[in-house]
This record gives sequence, structure tokens and C-alpha cells, in this order.
Amino acid sequence: MHHPVVRFFLILLAAALLIYLGLIGMVCWKEAHVEAPRNNYDAIIVLGAQVKPDGEPSLQLQWRLDAAAEAYRSHPAVIVVCGAKGSDEPDAEAHVMQHILIEKGIPAEDVLMDDTSFNTRQNLLHASALLEGRQTETVLVVTSDYHLPRALRLAQDEGFHAVGLGSPTLGGWWWLKNHARESLAWVKYWLEHYLQIRL
Repeated sequence: MHHPVVRFFLILLAAALLIYLGLIGMVCWKEAHVEAPRNNYDAIIVLGAQVKPDGEPSLQLQWRLDAAAEAYRSHPAVIVVCGAKGSDEPDAEAHVMQHILIEKGIPAEDVLMDDTSFNTRQNLLHASALLEGRQTETVLVVTSDYHLPRALRLAQDEGFHAVGLGSPTLGGWWWLKNHARESLAWVKYWLEHYLQIRL
């Protein structure tokens, strides 16, 4: 028989685990219910992801760029690529993204670059500044599928009318890691948005 204090903490731990699993389930539900874009956007914003030590994009980033290039070919619109240089990256994510999109045949004048943002909110804030003065009633936000619902919410917070396009996620352990981390990012978002707590 467990001591009452031990039993209390076991119940608390079990409740926390159930809530955490529920959050992961919410992330999965949200990403499955993002409405598909219908070529009704005036600009494309591609959110950054890791660049490998050799300067090549991570698979997650490559898939985001593939999705953005396909969207551009379907409905040409100015593209904003976002992402600063992380401490373990040889170059800014935006530099690598811009180079790859131009290699894919997208005109250089259609690829704007923000290489100063370190998180999703900054990505969107800086993209908004780059798009200022352009006819951009609706933007297409391109990122990984698990990240897309929160990115769209943040885009709305920054005043965008946004639609989204999610690229695939690595499976197995990477899928679990990304979804588990994203569930915590939603908690951070709620605290900042509703309680004005900056974390």
C-alpha cells in the first residue's frame, strides 16, 4: 500500500501524463483539419527549419521548400523565406532557402528574404514588414504539417488573412518528438496570448 503522499503524487503524475497526451492528440487533430489552399493567396511565407553543418537543408526544410515551389508553380506569388543563423548552423536558414528556390527556377526578384528572425512570431512579423505596400490580402504560410495550425494562429495575430500548406513530417521518433514539442509550444502560446506572460 502506497503512502498517501506517494499516492497523491502518482495520481498527479498520471493526470499530467493524460493532459500531455491530450495535447498531442489536439495537435494531430488540428493539423488534420487545416483547410487546403485554393490558389487564393497573394504571397507565400516559408518558415525556416534547420540547416545541416554541411550547409544543406535538413529534410524537414527541404520538404517545406518543395511545397513552396509547387505552390508557386500552381499560383505564382512573391515568396518570403524566413530564418536566422542558429548557433549550430553554417549560414542563415533564409540564405539557404533563397538559394534553393532560385535553383528550382523561381525568379530571384520573387524571393524576398528575412534572415534575422529566430522564432515563428518573428518570422511573421518580419515577413509582414517585407510585404508592406504590396497587394497581399491573403498569404499562404508554408511549414511542416504539425507546426501549421499554430503558425496560422500567429499569422492571424499579426494581422494576416492566412491560409496554410503543410509539408510532411519525418516518421517514427522524429514524428513523436516534433508533436510532443509542438504541444508544449501551444501551452506557451496560450500563456502569452491570453495571460500576456512572455516566455
